[in-house]
Amino acid sequence: MSDDLDDPLGGPAAETSEPLRRAIGERYLTYALSTIMHRALPDARDGLKPVHRRILYAMRELRLTSTGGFRKSAKISGDVMGNYHPHGDSAIYDAMARLAQDFNVRYPLVDGQGNFGNVDGDNPAASRYTEARLTAASEALMEGLNEDAVDFRDNYDGTLTEPVVMPAAFPNLLANGSSGIAVGMATNIPPHNIEELIGACLHLIKYPDARDETLVDLVPGPDFPGGGVIVETRENILEAYRTGRGAFRLRARWEIEDLGRGQWQIVVTEIPYQVQKSRLIEKLAELIQIKKIPILGDVRDESAEDIRLVLEPRSKNVDADLLMGMLFRNSDLEIRFSLNMNVLIDGRTPKVCSMKEVLRAFLDHRREVLLRRSQYRLNRIDHRLEVLEGYIIAFLNLDRVIEIIRTEDEPKPVMMAEFELTDVQAEAILNMRLRSLRRLEEMELRRERDELRAEREGLEALLASEDLQWGRIAEQLRETRKQFGKGSEGGARRSTFADAQIIEDVPLEAMIEREPITVVCSKMGWIRAMKGHIALDTALKFKDGDEGRFVFHAETTDRLLILGRNGRFYTLSATTLPGGRGMGEPLRLMVDLPNEVEILTMRIYRPGERLLLASSAGDGFIVPSDEVLAQTRGGKQVLTVRGDTVAQVCRVVRGNHVAAVGENRKVIIFPIEELPEMNKGKGVRLQKYKDGGLSDATTFTLEMGLSWLDPAGRRRVQTELDEWLAKRAGTGRMAPRGFPRDNRFTD
Repeated sequence: MSDDLDDPLGGPAAETSEPLRRAIGERYLTYALSTIMHRALPDARDGLKPVHRRILYAMRELRLTSTGGFRKSAKISGDVMGNYHPHGDSAIYDAMARLAQDFNVRYPLVDGQGNFGNVDGDNPAASRYTEARLTAASEALMEGLNEDAVDFRDNYDGTLTEPVVMPAAFPNLLANGSSGIAVGMATNIPPHNIEELIGACLHLIKYPDARDETLVDLVPGPDFPGGGVIVETRENILEAYRTGRGAFRLRARWEIEDLGRGQWQIVVTEIPYQVQKSRLIEKLAELIQIKKIPILGDVRDESAEDIRLVLEPRSKNVDADLLMGMLFRNSDLEIRFSLNMNVLIDGRTPKVCSMKEVLRAFLDHRREVLLRRSQYRLNRIDHRLEVLEGYIIAFLNLDRVIEIIRTEDEPKPVMMAEFELTDVQAEAILNMRLRSLRRLEEMELRRERDELRAEREGLEALLASEDLQWGRIAEQLRETRKQFGKGSEGGARRSTFADAQIIEDVPLEAMIEREPITVVCSKMGWIRAMKGHIALDTALKFKDGDEGRFVFHAETTDRLLILGRNGRFYTLSATTLPGGRGMGEPLRLMVDLPNEVEILTMRIYRPGERLLLASSAGDGFIVPSDEVLAQTRGGKQVLTVRGDTVAQVCRVVRGNHVAAVGENRKVIIFPIEELPEMNKGKGVRLQKYKDGGLSDATTFTLEMGLSWLDPAGRRRVQTELDEWLAKRAGTGRMAPRGFPRDNRFTD
């Protein structure tokens, strides 16, 4: 047997070659177009994706009317998968479940019975446990399918047919919105109110060249199923609807609930669209835990059928607007819902459309549906009139017709020849029931004929006049508005509009109750805050092998500056410090201070202060305290140190001169003007050393003298300092008599 593959005709198999780039490009383009047209993007005419259209059509074929019984969801998804949509049943069921979720869809297209998920984010129950049927809204979308209103195409295996598009009695694309991700493009459309959409359609019928501003007056913005407050400006909304791209700011709806005796709480009754309530509560609890919003005390979920989230302020003196402004900024109580009106025009061409273009596509589709349904009805009337004319002739010649039927072997051609009947008329006479042979029937036939002739004249006039066509479409839209508009159940607008109040940046200390505390930090870096201002020499407990290092008075509104030997500043809020009942918590868990880096100093941040920074190598500068505040856990590098050099000095600048002492006990004094003021860096040389480095430095007022504490704890003041006055970067002279042996100045 030959190893060559032969074609069915017996010749060698045909081989084709093409460049790899072109082959891959063509196949990728085919895949992209398939995803865009048959999966991800909705049709502008009915607002449905193929999977949703197939689900509704399959339910219609199962006769699951809005007033009928329910069927198992597993049966529905199975029929959809087997007949029209050869994909996974889980994907079909998820799509059907979403159509039934009244918190996701403004006008649900599926009436679900059982657990179809909830606003908490819980998944629907398995398809074998739930049941479903159509809703009145979905029936309105499919009205006219039996009247040749739209084209049909073969299903995936050619055994059945499915509609290409639904007749769509209302603009479902904007009414229920849509979302999807295709190849290289996406769509995201919020839901709107049918009452407003039909009003815009009626205006567009009357004024085809209507301005976008007028349409936005009629459709001021989205109408989300869960309500909420839209705080986007009209200018931004107008621009979004004009271009098809934009975003809407949506906030939760809240109110103040009075508890009496000056106490109050905030109750959230509506949350933004597609925000899971459980995750929202988790986020709010996290904000409380990390004390990012210190004026928020607690959050509780008291929801039953309606949403009820209770927010307790930390104090009754808290401003409610300020609290909600902080929550809007830091949680999903406010979201930005993006608008990307990328849809299929005529089912083929993807395009980012304006609201006017989408409504125009819907209206053009409704006109085509009207023409097709009218022509279908006209054909049915013509057929019935033809039959009725035959019936009348038969009744006028009833005896002869009976005789022909009884005596003739082939009565049909005989009747056609004798009475000039058509084939349709003759066939109808032959199929007539005996009970219809009543003399009174002739009157009924003539009355039906006259009525059909009048209807036929009306249809012919409709097909010939564009004005009559748009008038009929407007009439149909008004009927739909009566059915689903603001007068119906759930038809009133749910989302309202408001101006977004500007929330000013409020300093953290303004949101914290001012209370005295005593900050305690041990040598090993365990920090805590004792309530009140206790005596600084009070005996405190520390862990075994540990001892006190920093103890000072502060307030809960203070911020603490921490300088490591690596020259990096870290910032902590005093209100975030752990309480003083235990041993505290490691400082290194609160800021990213490396384990091998020792804490040089810890002090309270005072705005407007200046700090003297110096390294062990004798280099330093003056830095404003505002420039050392760190905004992150990682801190802020201010003093540059390299190698074995470490940060050695950090003191508040007070006075007009700088005094530096080296490890060699030599002291130098120079005017403070000789030191530069910098935000960060290495600085300039304070004192020159042959061996060793800087031990300490301070600032003081020359006229008041240089002071220190002697070994006995007595303060000594040296006023005669001419001996040590010199230019910056000099070597200096030996320290005055009585200078501390540890070569340290005292504050």
